[in-house]
Amino acid sequence: MDVRPSGIHHVTAIASDPQANADFYLNALGMRLVKRTVNFDAPETYHLYYGDRAGNPGTVMTFFPWPGAPKGRLGAGQATTTSFAVPEGSLGWWSEHLAALGVRAERPTERIEEDVLSLRDPDGLVVELVASADTHDTDPWDGGAVPAEHAIRGIRSVTLTEHDPDGTAAMLGGTLGFAPVAEDGPRYRFRTGPSTEGVGTIVDVLAAPGAEQGLVAAGTVHHVAYRAPDGPTQEAWRGALADGGVDVTEVRDRSYFTSVYFREPGGVLLEIATDGPGFDYDEPLLRLGRDLRLPPWLEPRREEIERHLPELVVEAQ
Repeated sequence: MDVRPSGIHHVTAIASDPQANADFYLNALGMRLVKRTVNFDAPETYHLYYGDRAGNPGTVMTFFPWPGAPKGRLGAGQATTTSFAVPEGSLGWWSEHLAALGVRAERPTERIEEDVLSLRDPDGLVVELVASADTHDTDPWDGGAVPAEHAIRGIRSVTLTEHDPDGTAAMLGGTLGFAPVAEDGPRYRFRTGPSTEGVGTIVDVLAAPGAEQGLVAAGTVHHVAYRAPDGPTQEAWRGALADGGVDVTEVRDRSYFTSVYFREPGGVLLEIATDGPGFDYDEPLLRLGRDLRLPPWLEPRREEIERHLPELVVEAQ
């Protein structure tokens, strides 16, 4: 069985204030809140999912917002940048849109034949908007602050910063089925999937031998998840990793997908997540993200959980 991923499923990061986080990703980036739930392992905090209209795999950015969380440190052993694909020719519009909201963004620069606009979210997480001519099989959200013609198409890539990129490159090119496609100084680009286009098919490995070790807390990525189309493929991929000596978890039920977790040689936490059942599993597509959803095993604790969660006000989408 071919166990190569078909791209990124989602990226999960840590935030502090859930309201500031929602305001930024809904109003500044124009994404849709597709699920309002809790961290299944620590239900005293939210787990917020943003994506396209349906939260299709490859479009989703998620957050654990812990009020008062300490500031993280970007560095080696982390996914240090999450890049979103936007249509070619739209970065000028994005620059004006962000400036009008008081969001500071660097002027577009070119990298590996891409035009890139870099900014930070309220917790300092590094986010990029990349002009992309790729075909994106997603459904951009047009019910928010960003017109459909400029809207985010999905996750373009992630950047892994490593003291020594060799082990990471070996895993990407071996068990994980990526192929090297470009090199730009200390940046090494890998790509995967059945096509050379689409969302989430790129991983950049940035060699930074002198970098301080990263600290995962507010403003940093917690993990990067890759797509498996179904459970049997996920199990096959898990078996291939285990056979290669990788310490990989058991399959865990996340309601909207199932997951296994492992670390690549540089220390970045990775996940394999199934495409289904999807975010309309427990609420209609038109109502995604409006209400707090809990998995069946946490439903008996709803009153207690709601009492501990901070208020989060999001306009109906």
